[in-house]
Amino acid sequence: MPPKGRAAPSKNRATVKRASKLAKENGLSADQEAEIRAAFALFAVHHPEHEDSKEGVLRKDDVRRCLISLNLAPDKSEIPSILATIDPLDTGFVEFVPFLSYAAIAMHTKEEADEEDQDEEYQTESNAEELSAAYRLFTHGGAGPITLAHLRRVAKELREDVPDEVLKDMILEANGGVKGRGRDIGGVTLEEFESIMKRAGLSFG
Repeated sequence: MPPKGRAAPSKNRATVKRASKLAKENGLSADQEAEIRAAFALFAVHHPEHEDSKEGVLRKDDVRRCLISLNLAPDKSEIPSILATIDPLDTGFVEFVPFLSYAAIAMHTKEEADEEDQDEEYQTESNAEELSAAYRLFTHGGAGPITLAHLRRVAKELREDVPDEVLKDMILEANGGVKGRGRDIGGVTLEEFESIMKRAGLSFG
């Protein structure tokens, strides 16, 4: 019985994009390079003095528009310095290679800024969680507010003999003297707890 032939490779197999040498030199992925090429092509024109530029060239007035299409919008005040970098001879036109190099720098800068924003957001969330955890130590896991009974329990657990008047003063100082109903002195909310921690020079995270 003759051996079975191997199945022909599937035509539907996805082709893997590979970054060009130019993209690698500028730290770009194949997708990023393709994105820049597509944006450049939208605004590119052919000019007789740049016949060797197969991608065409950008008019200097279109540089900012092209960057905006890449979500890399620079301030108008930055345009002169950008043009001085990518069109140093002041020809009024920008070729693809210098444009890609600048766009790559702008992309990397934006990515770093986004990562820093994410880190700050994570730190803020982490600090809030730590503050909430500290607050729940006083409320014995409850939602709050921190009451006189809570402080009595904490003092007892710490084996500290603290008079009620002192504990009441602590609550009134924290909540700004806002009392509850009747003889109730009220309690300390999470926001008030955070405020008094900051005044004491304590931070979370």
